[in-house]
Amino acid sequence: MNFMKMHGIGNDFVIVNGFRQSIPEDISKLAQMICHRQFGVGADGLVLVLPSKQADLRMRIFNPDGSEPEMCGNAIRCVAKFAYTNGLTKEKGATVETLAGIIRPELIFKNGCVSGIKVDMGEPRLDPTDIPVNTGGKQVVSEQLIVEGEKLYVTAVSMGNPHCLVFVEDILHAPVKTLGPKLETHNWFPVKTNVEFIQVLNHNEVKMRVWERGVGETLACGTGACATVVACVLNGKTGRKITVHLTGGDLLLEWAENNHVFMTGPAEEVFEGRYIALK
Repeated sequence: MNFMKMHGIGNDFVIVNGFRQSIPEDISKLAQMICHRQFGVGADGLVLVLPSKQADLRMRIFNPDGSEPEMCGNAIRCVAKFAYTNGLTKEKGATVETLAGIIRPELIFKNGCVSGIKVDMGEPRLDPTDIPVNTGGKQVVSEQLIVEGEKLYVTAVSMGNPHCLVFVEDILHAPVKTLGPKLETHNWFPVKTNVEFIQVLNHNEVKMRVWERGVGETLACGTGACATVVACVLNGKTGRKITVHLTGGDLLLEWAENNHVFMTGPAEEVFEGRYIALK
């Protein structure tokens, strides 16, 4: 099976062209094997680029634990660039079918080369039943939650997948690895959740670290950055257009007046390879 290794500010993926080759039936097992950083290629996710009846193409993504999330913001930027450079689409703007709906990335060119991708990530979902979060129908904005004896104030947002956001004073000492997995599996979140820890720098900039559902701490999370700008605005922390500084790099986020969240950032090729069949 041929593949392309790509990353979006350090969030790395094995990309497989499902237009031109067959995909093994047990994708969950394949993802666990190919994403393993010692015994496989190593990645935060396996991404399949497939034909679609609803859009220009379809994206499926599988985490290293074999689970299939609804969406991934960094992966969809990689998919948009991959589709264009491999001739799957000729337009700078393509529509991509995901489990979270139709997403519309747009390529940005500089000197004839793709320099970035701007993605309309759609509208954030704040209704607890849509996230989902078990709070009895009450919107979760700076709601108190006690985890491991520590009092936290969390905000819950869905960008097609669930996010739990916590503001901290010092991002370097945020309890990502200790409270991240506890929040991911907390009974408030029936399908688990991604967890973002946010330090506000000023009205236009924040720092963020993420514990991704089914992955662990990663260098970046695109949907998490989208949820971050929404949480910042809801809590009166920043304006509607901010730079989110993640461990792997920066993303530009805007929660526009039409209620859509726009994310702009890079996608980079790392190498091409051939993965030997499942054993």
